[in-house]
Amino acid sequence: MARSRGCISFAVLTALALTACQSQDKGPQPKFVSSIAGTTSQESEQGYFIEFRSRYALSYGHTYVIFGQASKSGAMINPEIAGLAPATLDTAPYVIGHVLPVPAETGASDGDMEEQYRSASWRVMLTEAQYRDVVAKIRKLKAEAHYWHASLYNCNAFVADIARSMGYKTPNIWLRPQQFITRLREMNGG
Repeated sequence: MARSRGCISFAVLTALALTACQSQDKGPQPKFVSSIAGTTSQESEQGYFIEFRSRYALSYGHTYVIFGQASKSGAMINPEIAGLAPATLDTAPYVIGHVLPVPAETGASDGDMEEQYRSASWRVMLTEAQYRDVVAKIRKLKAEAHYWHASLYNCNAFVADIARSMGYKTPNIWLRPQQFITRLREMNGG
């Protein structure tokens, strides 16, 4: 009986991972900027931001956040990146991570800052107090996130935890990254 439950669990996890891979990405989605109160603008006097992003990759992509201070024109000043990915450039742990949790890292990964790979983004402008609160939550999450699993705790789930800590609704973590970021923005009036 326990063995059949294990086989069923494995089948369900495999199906979830495969389901996430079945859709296709669209062309790059436009950049969207909102204040935390939900009003849309291209510039803000608030000076701090968090940007929920997705990028294209050889696999189904990657979801992460960039946060920091912004100039009056909106340019990033010394941005930081937080995302969840297997802690290696080797593909074996990535493949294994579709079945078993693998060690993860929570910082920048190759391609995160390269504009040509961005597939979707949503920037939320913050006051200094809001920014400090968000950064404290991100740092705590980075310290606690040690494993990546394609179906259970992937890059979308990591970013969803950040968004929920800010009071946002979040979409299903099994969407492709571009779809996840686009849906996150739409669900929250961005």
